[in-house]
Amino acid sequence: MTLNEDPLGPLSPDFATQFVRDVRRPPCQLYLISPLDVTGTFPDRLARALDAGPVAAFQFRVKDIDQHAAARLAEPLQKICADRDVALIVNDSISLTKRLGADGVHLGQDDGDAREARDVLGPNVQIGVTVHDSRHLAMEAGEAGADYVAFGAFYPTTTKQVAHVADPVLLSWWSTVFELPCVAIGGITPANAPDLVRAGADFLAVSGAVWNGDEAAAVQAFAAVLGT
Repeated sequence: MTLNEDPLGPLSPDFATQFVRDVRRPPCQLYLISPLDVTGTFPDRLARALDAGPVAAFQFRVKDIDQHAAARLAEPLQKICADRDVALIVNDSISLTKRLGADGVHLGQDDGDAREARDVLGPNVQIGVTVHDSRHLAMEAGEAGADYVAFGAFYPTTTKQVAHVADPVLLSWWSTVFELPCVAIGGITPANAPDLVRAGADFLAVSGAVWNGDEAAAVQAFAAVLGT
């Protein structure tokens, strides 16, 4: 689906040009997503990243391994996050989230429903939903009880295949109409992040920009952009 294929139709560019962030919304924060390989020295890298600057959440994202192996990999990372008061969010798996007692779960469009996740995980677990470039999907997620919606991809990325390209005006529209936080994801770097912050993102979800180089320097660069 492209932006113009949203069932609600195209957005007026005026949302972007007239947008002013509500001062009652907290400043935009950093949301780290793990690389697919979290073995070896990755726990040390995570600790270094989290110690380098403010990070609101860390998403544990691995693929094609069974839940027992995933839990073994997640547990030391969970402790690193807990020691630094950073929320651990599990990608895709409601059952792994429950097993770990994680702080939250992030669901793609094919990974289950926010209502189902709430029934299984209870009232205190954070539930995020990928909504691509669709206002319709975002509103559905909000109605289903999601705690945040994630729009993207905003820029080219090698972290995952991009099937949906989002326009920053979506963030402006969402932040104007809804209190629910929105996450921007996809190819975000310290260089292109300011446009998304200005557009209204509550969180910047980043992966390659941090893990493909010096993670501490990258987190510091994002902190400078976010003014934290």
